[in-house]
Amino acid sequence: MRTAEPAALRSSGGGPDRATFLELFFDLVYVFALTRISARAFEDLVLEGGQTGWSAVTGGGKTLLLLLALWAVWQGTAWTTSRYDPHHLWLQVIVITALISAMVMGVAIPRAFSHSGLIFATAYVVAQVSRPAILVLVLHKQQYRRLKLRMLITFCATGVLWLAGALLPGSARVVLWTTALLLEYLAARFGWPLPGLGRSTVSRWDIHGEHLAERYQQIFLVALGETILLAGLSFTRSSTSPGMVVAFAVALATSVLLWRIYVQRAGQILGEAVTRAAHPATIGRSAADTHLVMVIGVVATAIGYELVIEHPAGHNELPWMAVVLGGPAVFLAGRARFEYEVFGRVSPSRLVGIAALLLPVPLLVRLAPLVAAILAAVILTAVAVADARRAWGRPPEEAATPF
Repeated sequence: MRTAEPAALRSSGGGPDRATFLELFFDLVYVFALTRISARAFEDLVLEGGQTGWSAVTGGGKTLLLLLALWAVWQGTAWTTSRYDPHHLWLQVIVITALISAMVMGVAIPRAFSHSGLIFATAYVVAQVSRPAILVLVLHKQQYRRLKLRMLITFCATGVLWLAGALLPGSARVVLWTTALLLEYLAARFGWPLPGLGRSTVSRWDIHGEHLAERYQQIFLVALGETILLAGLSFTRSSTSPGMVVAFAVALATSVLLWRIYVQRAGQILGEAVTRAAHPATIGRSAADTHLVMVIGVVATAIGYELVIEHPAGHNELPWMAVVLGGPAVFLAGRARFEYEVFGRVSPSRLVGIAALLLPVPLLVRLAPLVAAILAAVILTAVAVADARRAWGRPPEEAATPF
């Protein structure tokens, strides 16, 4: 831990490449938080009698909003530790604050749109406001402090929307929270512009590319770990049947396939791609969006595990297909973009896999959920085999990012 001087920008050639133990501890909170996201979605789909039509869309939209808020806290923290010295005392305070806030948000997620809304919103605002506020105080260089000041003003303004929304019921809360999150996303996308303070260009941001790449790899593994945890909890929650045993085996196989498709080979050399890019921060921001898509796909797949394990031969519904088959399809879509970021191309197997997952949905709605889960595993197996065949007998492919 360093306290002698304020946190300084990290250079791409110095400082530790690996994530600190505190950052890994922070990630562990997200295993819990993602299980709460899944529990909320499962409750909407099953425990309260299921949802169909527009109700399923609105319920899924609310859950996605909460997931995006969790992601915003994680991403802001990951970028901070990739730009500044994570061993500095005040950087550790930022990470610990985000850790506690994410834990509180996770606890509040199941009832965030009822009586826990203020708890969720307060924790989110504390995490987002405290980070730039601390950096404004500890950074010496004016150009760096100016960026953090713009971020601080933005998060204070959107924080009003988060807190006001928490005090309002139903649709008004959803509207205010969605508006706040959208404003934050647009502000980050366009360099945190504010009248009189200007804006920054993302391509000029200094980041430690290998560290940031490792953080994205780790959050994907966290999401993957949540699928294993959810499958195990679902399987042990009630007495087993042959259908549940098969569903559990399919869930484990699917998790392994998701890992295999991710790491072959773009997932292994993301750090190399970021450091080779002309503008590392640009590919870093693109990878942020890509990993968000993949994490959403993995979380949706985990919800599908829970549905299939507990109701392997039950009555199928379209919202169930949206997670059982739509989850892997969303993951493959994100993985296709990820491949383009690292290699500047997209393998046809990704697109064929997405089509194979989505086209049979009208037929599979009439069959047991277990059939759809098995089909998803078979398609992912085919994609993984296609990856292995392309790499067989060839030297390891090097990064060729278009950025």
